Parts: sequence; C-alpha cells; structure tokens
Amino acid sequence: MTVSHVISTDTQNLNKADCFSSQWECAWFIILSSSFFLLLFWAYFWLVAQNDFSDFNWLVYNHSGEWRDETIPILTSTTVGFSYITFLLILALFHISLGQQLNLYWIHKVGVLATLLTTVSGFVSVNDIWGDEWEIILVSLQFTAPFLHIGGLVTVTAVSWLVAGYVVRKERSNFQVMVLTIYILVLLTLCLAPLTFTCPCIMDRHVLKPPPVIIGRRGAPMLAPENTVMSFTRALQHGANSLEADVTISVDGVPFLIRDHTLRRTTDVSKVFPSREHEEASSFNWTEIHSLNAGHWFLESDPYWTVKALSAKDRSRIGNLTICSLVEMLRLAARANSSVLLNIRKPSPDHPRFRSWFMDTLWTLQKAGISQKKVTWAPDTDRGRVRGLLQTTNEKLSVNEIRHRGITSVTLHYRKISYKDIQAYLANNVSVTVYPVNEPWLYSILWCSGVPSVSSDAPQVLRKVPYPVWLMSHSAYNFIWISSDLVSVAVVMGIFFFQKWRISGMQNYNPEQIMLSAVVRRPSRDVNIMKEKLIFSELNNGLGSTEELSLFPENGLVRYSHGGLSC
Repeated sequence: MTVSHVISTDTQNLNKADCFSSQWECAWFIILSSSFFLLLFWAYFWLVAQNDFSDFNWLVYNHSGEWRDETIPILTSTTVGFSYITFLLILALFHISLGQQLNLYWIHKVGVLATLLTTVSGFVSVNDIWGDEWEIILVSLQFTAPFLHIGGLVTVTAVSWLVAGYVVRKERSNFQVMVLTIYILVLLTLCLAPLTFTCPCIMDRHVLKPPPVIIGRRGAPMLAPENTVMSFTRALQHGANSLEADVTISVDGVPFLIRDHTLRRTTDVSKVFPSREHEEASSFNWTEIHSLNAGHWFLESDPYWTVKALSAKDRSRIGNLTICSLVEMLRLAARANSSVLLNIRKPSPDHPRFRSWFMDTLWTLQKAGISQKKVTWAPDTDRGRVRGLLQTTNEKLSVNEIRHRGITSVTLHYRKISYKDIQAYLANNVSVTVYPVNEPWLYSILWCSGVPSVSSDAPQVLRKVPYPVWLMSHSAYNFIWISSDLVSVAVVMGIFFFQKWRISGMQNYNPEQIMLSAVVRRPSRDVNIMKEKLIFSELNNGLGSTEELSLFPENGLVRYSHGGLSC
C-alpha cells in the first residue's frame, strides 16, 4: 500500500466524518432558526393582540367556566422562550461567522425542542379558541409595515456577511447556488414590498379628518366594573362622547345591563342564589337582580390589572356596586347630554316578556327623559316598530342593502371592515362605528381612515392620543423607502466584494501548512501523516519555478527544492 493511498483513504474518512457532523449541526441550526421565526411571529401576534385581551379572557371563561387572566402565563412563557432562543441563535451565528460548527449541548437541544413544541401547541390552542384573532396581524400591518420593512432590510443586510462568506468560496455546489438565489429573492422581495402596503397614515396632513368620537363600551371597564353606573361615570369623566351598553330584559320587564347570559362572572349570585347560578340572567326578577353585588368580582379578579391603582375610596365604592338598570344609565347620559348605543338582547320565545320586550324598552327610554335622537338601537331587526330612533346594524352589508333597510350607520368589529369598505360607506353617507378600539395604534389607523366613531374599553387611554401616532406624506415615505433600499443593496454588494477578496487571499494557504506551524516540534505519527499530506498536496498542486518548501531534517522533516526531492 502506497503512502498516497493511505493519505487518500485517511482524508476520505475525515471528510465523511466532517460531512456527517455538519449535516447534523445544519439540521439543528435549521430547527433553531425555525423556532426563532415561529416565536417571533407568536410574540408579534400577542403584542398587537393586547387590544383584545379582555375578549380573549372572556372566551376562555365561556369555555372553562372559570374567570382567570390567561394572558399572564402566555406572555411570561413567550418572553422567556423568545429570549432563550434569540440568545442561542446569536451565539450560533457568531460560531458560523468564525467558521466553527454549532455544537449545541444536549440540554440546549432539549430546550429548543421543548420551546418549539410549546409554541406549536399554543398556535393550535389559539386557533381553536380564538381563530378569528389571526386577522389582527393583517390589520396591524397597516400601522407597522413601514417599520417592519426597515427592520427586515437591516436584518437581511446583516445576514449578507454570512451568506457571502459561504457562496464566494472556491468550491462550487448546487447548494451554494440555491442559497444565493434564495437570498437575492428575499432581498428583492423586501425592496419591493412597500408596493403592496396599504397604510392609511401615509397621507397629507391637510386632509386628516377630526378624531373619531370615543364611545365608552360598557363604560370604562378598566377603571370600574363593566355596565355599572360608576363605569359609565368614569367613561364620561375621561372624555367619552357617548356610552354603549348591553341590555337584557328581566322576567318582570325591567331592562338592565349585563354582557353575559348568566350572572356568575360579574355578581355574587353563587352565594345569594347558589342553586340558580347557571340560570339565564333574564330569568331573575329585578328585585333579585338588584340584591346582587356587582363589584366584588372586579376587586378580586382584577381583569385589567388596574385595581392597585385605585384609591381606597374608589375600592369602597366598587365593593358596594349593584347591577345598573337601563333607566339609570339613560338618565346619566341625559344629564351629560351624551348619546347612547344600545345592544339589546331579545328574550327567548319562552320568556314571559317575549312579546312585550320592545314596549318595556321604549317605555324606559321615555321614563329616562332622553331625546330619541340621542339613542341608537341595535340590532335593526325591528325596523317597523322602531320609529324616531336611530338604528345601526352589526352586519357587514352592501351600500344598496343598507339603503333598502333604511338605516344610516353600521357598527362593525375592526376585523370585519377594511380601509376600502370604510371609504365606500363614507362616500355614501353611511356612518361607521368600529369596535373594540383600545390601543393607540389601532385608533390612529381608524383616525387616518376617516372613521367617525370608535367604541372602546379604554376611553382614558384614547383621550391621551391628541394626534395619530405617526403620519407621513407620500413623498416623504417614498424617499425613505427608496433610500433605504439603495443603501441596503450597496452595503450588500460591498460585503460580497469584500468577502470574495478576503477569502481569495486565504485560499493560497494549505491547511496542513497552517497546522504544521502550530504543532509541537517532536516526532509523532500524527505529525508524520500531516507531513506526508503536505508533500503530496504540494506535488499535486505543483511548485513554481521560484518556490521552495523546506522541512528541516533535524526535526525528521524532508526538504524540497526546485531541482527535486531530497531527504
């Protein structure tokens, strides 16, 4: 067996081992990167979904029957998992940039897999309970897209250092071509992405309409228990121009305010009427309803994390609250010269007031002394009976259908209405109210879209938004967009040229030469093998006319010269 055959066999074995190791490390890097992007999307979703945390907890309550804030463990686990995966990914990128393998410890591999599986299970659970909420991603892009575009360009530009270092190597492979092609496509897509953006706040300042009217949805439920006199009072004090309430008819014909079908969540019915806690709220008479406490649950569950900020006086008042009747809320609105939006739940056919609920409600409006022009009635199913009152629909209808029904306003969830829909309604003199709007970013989008009014659980927050969070003219944004694209492309090209120059200089060095310079100067089998590799490497590559390789005889090495081989 010749020395060259030994060297060739040994090199093949080493390459196979390196290739196998690299494949596994490449797989783990893909898993780590996938976990990062999945968690990034998950974290972004919960960031923008803060607008609807109350609705999420309410849905969980309807599924489980127990009221608890499920957003706390979700936010905690998301923060921990995202921080952990981001830290590992940064370390991995540093390793790769230095030409080293990833070499994750087994405990980190377990941690990455556990984080990935937990996130996937979270996606499945949210899709089951709260599947409609995914649409908030598209809505939020109307606000965040310009900033995500800049962030994406910065990230892709930074990654070009690693991509360039990989694809400009002397060796060429199909995988390198694929990596380069994917990178160019991603960069090109990012550069052209603004062509697809629909951002209402990219507009001229002089066409910005007045801010939307703020409607206190169930009052100000972050400051006091929902649908109570104190909640409606707080809403008016914090700038709400109108009030919205959920109306139910009691068994003896008294309209009162409650969101749920039962009294379990917002009263102490389980203590006062333990055998009836699962019964419909409309099955109680007003005397029974008025005897229930409607404030203790708020102090105990703290649904909006605001109880600690309340004064001792406010806590005492909340602890003694009772369910609010419709006439109390209407009188409060009349004194404040405020309008109201009533979401009326019609009794079931077997309810004693099924045939008279309309007259019960109408009589209450007259008793409260509020002007009928100040009252908007929903839904619009009793158009023939509701005369003199404004009516709104909770359905997304065409303009022709709205005209046919004889109504002049729509009240829609923000997920059900687009910018084009808003413009179409407004162009046909149809008033639009959008709910729920609790975050400044969503309020800003709707303001720029020209929405006349929004219904909010947080009027005290929206009152502090005197102007859209950001507003930019088309010319200014086009300048930022094109400039950032050009700078990114220029930097990427510079990085590719620099990496090619750097690596081309390094390719003149033989790996065995570099290793020999670092080994201890003493004979060993490994050193001898390395010498033989160097000899045949130089013979295969050929020495120039002026090249000379000297390996010192006194150290057991051989000497090359231009004339031949000497030992």
